[in-house]
Amino acid sequence: DYVTGMSDALNTQFILDMMLAQDPEVQTVGLLYSLSEPNSTKPIAEAKEYLDGKGIAYKEYTANSVDEVIAAAGTLIADGVDCLSNLTDNNVVGVLTSILEKTDEAGIPVYGSEVEQVKLGCVAGAGLDYVQLGIQTGLMAAKVLTGEAACEDLPYETIENYGLYINSDAAAELGITIPDDIAQEAQECAE
Repeated sequence: DYVTGMSDALNTQFILDMMLAQDPEVQTVGLLYSLSEPNSTKPIAEAKEYLDGKGIAYKEYTANSVDEVIAAAGTLIADGVDCLSNLTDNNVVGVLTSILEKTDEAGIPVYGSEVEQVKLGCVAGAGLDYVQLGIQTGLMAAKVLTGEAACEDLPYETIENYGLYINSDAAAELGITIPDDIAQEAQECAE
């Protein structure tokens, strides 16, 4: 009754729509996630349902530890997936630079779910900007602190504004041309 807050729940369809707009020829998507993170369960189920609906194959790669995540990345490369989508898994993000070294060498683009992943070297991403999440959380807290609303009267919120992010440097290294419509709408995140 006295707690509310923000959720960083993903809009999985938005992320996958962006991935397919970027590369409509994708035939097999690699989904890499950790079995030890319950936050991966929902977006992975949504991704599988979405890809099934589009008739696009996917291969799942699961792991529990950092070492297993890196090994799973090697397996997905050996299996010849067209791209890798990381939806929200912290164990994957924690070793993303190691994964990107392998996928870049193999010419496999990686699509992320928030701006920091794109800054690290994902070709593109659609999803969370944690600064915007913080602003929305702050506005919610201000309503409680100023007496405008009581916690028990505020349902939890999910982020309102998802963004498109591209890393032109990462795309160029892989020989990928980012479509004009995405480039015009997206925020550039190359470092």
